[in-house]
Amino acid sequence: MANASNATIAKKESGSTGGNLFTGIAIIACIGMGILIWRYVMGAGANFEGGDNTGHPLPQNYLGMVYKGGKIVPVLMGLLLMVVVFSIERFFVISKAAGTGSLDKFMKNVQSNITMGNIEGAIEDCDKQKGSVANAIKAALIKYNEVKKEGFDSEAAAETIQKEIEEATSLEMPMLEKNMTVISTLVSLGTLAGLLGTVMGMITAFGALATSGAPDQAALANGISEALINTATGIATSALAIIAYNFFTSKIDTLTYSIDEAASTIVGTYRRFRGTLRG
Repeated sequence: MANASNATIAKKESGSTGGNLFTGIAIIACIGMGILIWRYVMGAGANFEGGDNTGHPLPQNYLGMVYKGGKIVPVLMGLLLMVVVFSIERFFVISKAAGTGSLDKFMKNVQSNITMGNIEGAIEDCDKQKGSVANAIKAALIKYNEVKKEGFDSEAAAETIQKEIEEATSLEMPMLEKNMTVISTLVSLGTLAGLLGTVMGMITAFGALATSGAPDQAALANGISEALINTATGIATSALAIIAYNFFTSKIDTLTYSIDEAASTIVGTYRRFRGTLRG
């Protein structure tokens, strides 16, 4: 029992270390990629009049227009790339947790087998499905067979099975929520970075108005353009992060509910089994 507990702790620590390493590398890579895209793609001379990025962007050339958004743009691009990268990473992790087949079909088959007392059949379904949900349910089913052989009364067995599935869930499920904090943080960071860029652009615009004599119209236009570009990019980043966060939160809730539902069925089946023996 102690060995199993130690193995669980070791697996958690190993997964946490690997996950933190990936998160750190991904954040640095996205910021670096954002800078490169801003400097060499958006800032390419072909996007500007005279072939120089110090000039005005070509008409209808959006890459050049975004480049003129200022030095906050590469940061916003990095944040946007983070949303995309972590969303893709979460999609694959959560899909793997759901298993190889349809989760709904798997749950129906497992529920049916458990209700009929066909525990071995339910375990076989878990072996075929794989994934975090199937692993947690399988752990509870194995514990069901163990307490059934040991002859616990229904309440003691219920507590034992419930504890087993909670331990299995604590091992399998936390990885699903990893990096969700990053995505939720990007919701605020996107808005704040966009607001910072907006303020910087307005400072440039008002600086042009403050010049003696006629206002510098080019500087005024650039300042307003910078403000609007940063606002739009920040809003787009936050909106995408909100959609991704809500989508994956819903998926995780569905997986958790599936485990809880199966646990309830297993416990109910054991109580019914013990009641039959007493009758």
